[in-house]
Amino acid sequence: MANGININPFRQAGSGQNLTIGAADVASSAIGSETFAVQLSATGNCHVAIGRAAVATDMLVKATDPPIVIAARQGETIHVIQDASATGTLNVVELTH
Repeated sequence: MANGININPFRQAGSGQNLTIGAADVASSAIGSETFAVQLSATGNCHVAIGRAAVATDMLVKATDPPIVIAARQGETIHVIQDASATGTLNVVELTH
């Protein structure tokens, strides 16, 4: 929507992180103290988990999906692993009120 109004209740908290999608689990840095949610966007299909190693049955984020916002708490980490043989990057942006 080119002329739409963004009604997202969150704003970016600090800079984002780019996690490499691959066969081995990769973790983000710990979530900051002012963060209530994270926005996830991937360039390759991947599985994502919060606070533990990601496995192939965790939440699927597809490269064709729009960015997704999920709840996250201080100190948690975001983990990613590839879906099938996909590679790419998972962008993680911390969000606050």
